[in-house]
Amino acid sequence: MTRREPDMEDLMRIDDPEFDQVLECVFGIHAHERRTYFALLEAPGSTVSELADDLERDRSSVNRSLSTLDEKNLIERDRKILGGGGYVYQYFPTPIPEAKELMHSAVDRWAADVHDQIDSFDS
Repeated sequence: MTRREPDMEDLMRIDDPEFDQVLECVFGIHAHERRTYFALLEAPGSTVSELADDLERDRSSVNRSLSTLDEKNLIERDRKILGGGGYVYQYFPTPIPEAKELMHSAVDRWAADVHDQIDSFDS
């Protein structure tokens, strides 16, 4: 049986949710994506290979996690030119204060949608 990711209803039942639980819920990310984000907080500028080693995951899984985090604006990717030719991508996390702002905005949009739904109900 696979573990279901928390949703807003689950989160509201927790008296004192942890930051990682709120992050997963608000952005709709999975635990492995959250772990990737936190690994980048510990080692900004990491490459896919470095993250794969740190997280003990294969590169393709890490790439998928990074793609999701990028879609959620939780990371940035920079291309670093290598001295011997070629390049490598380095990944940088959105700092926690900015991630919190993104979370506030997402929750505000959700609340506005819920208010619109309530207002649309016929009496």
